[in-house]
Amino acid sequence: MNGGPRFVTARMEPADIPQVVEIDRRSFPLPWSEASYRHELAANPASHLLVLVDLTGLSQPRFMARLFGARAARKVIGYAGFWFVVDEAHISTIAVRPEYRRRGLGEQLLVALLETALDLGVALATLEVRVSNAAAQSLYHKYGFEEVGRRKHYYRDNGEDAVLMTVQLDAARRAQIRSHGESILAQARS
Repeated sequence: MNGGPRFVTARMEPADIPQVVEIDRRSFPLPWSEASYRHELAANPASHLLVLVDLTGLSQPRFMARLFGARAARKVIGYAGFWFVVDEAHISTIAVRPEYRRRGLGEQLLVALLETALDLGVALATLEVRVSNAAAQSLYHKYGFEEVGRRKHYYRDNGEDAVLMTVQLDAARRAQIRSHGESILAQARS
C-alpha cells in the first residue's frame, strides 16, 4: 500500500457490525445494539452508514478483498452514519476506536458523511452533541456547524443537555469540505 491512504471509508456491511458494536460500547454509555445496526442496514432506507477501515500491511489483492468483499474481514477502526429525511441529513452517530483517536480520523469520517450527504442533494445537516464535548463541537464548527438550540436533559445516562447544531450544505460549503477532505487524505498517506 505504498503511497496510498492508510485509512479509507467504505459503506458499512453486515460483517462489520460486530466491530462497530465493540467500538460503540467503548465510546458511548448507551451504545446501540447489534440488532439496531442490522435494522439500519437492512430495513431503513433513510440510513447511510460508513466505516473507516485500516489498510496497514495489506497487499493490493488483500486490500481489494478487505475493502470491498464481505468474505475477508476488514479492520474497522471507526464508523459514522446519518439519516436522510426529505432534504436533511441528521448525523446519528460517529465514533473511532479509543486507541486511534486524536489522529484526525473522526474528521475523516465527518468529511465522508458530509460528502455523501451532498451527493444525495442534502441541503442541511444537523446533529446533537453533548454540552461537555468541546472537542467535537470544535470539529463541527470547523465545518460550518452552528449552535441553533439546546435539548434539555437529552442524554439518558446522566441527563446532560445536547447542543443542537446545523450547517447549510451549499456549493461554497461543498468546496470547503472537499478542500479539508483532500488535506486529510494527504495526511493519511504520510
